[in-house]
Amino acid sequence: MSTFFHQAGTAMECLSIPITLHKESVLDHEGREVHRCGFKIGGGIDQDFRKSPQNYSDNGIYVTEVQENSPAAKAGLRMNDKILQCNGYDLTMCTHKKAVDYIKKYPVLNMLVARKGVTHS
Repeated sequence: MSTFFHQAGTAMECLSIPITLHKESVLDHEGREVHRCGFKIGGGIDQDFRKSPQNYSDNGIYVTEVQENSPAAKAGLRMNDKILQCNGYDLTMCTHKKAVDYIKKYPVLNMLVARKGVTHS
């Protein structure tokens, strides 16, 4: 089974790319410190991937945007990367909100991602 046609809850074997992202500390419009990572995600087991504007083929968590010169861009994250794990947490079987909350929680993200054309044939 391909990493990009994975059904949540089933085992998969694939190559993955390790990405370590150190978030930037910035002040928001109210002067509070926030940690910025510079990417957006889509997908999740609660989403219908067939309605995705990016035409994803499963319910995984995918990178939908990487801001230029952001911590994500500097770490090597790319648009359409599929995030398999973040700090050891399995993102192949989680909802969109859980993935967002988990990514927001930590100042450093140690991720494993799959990338079309690199981690599968």
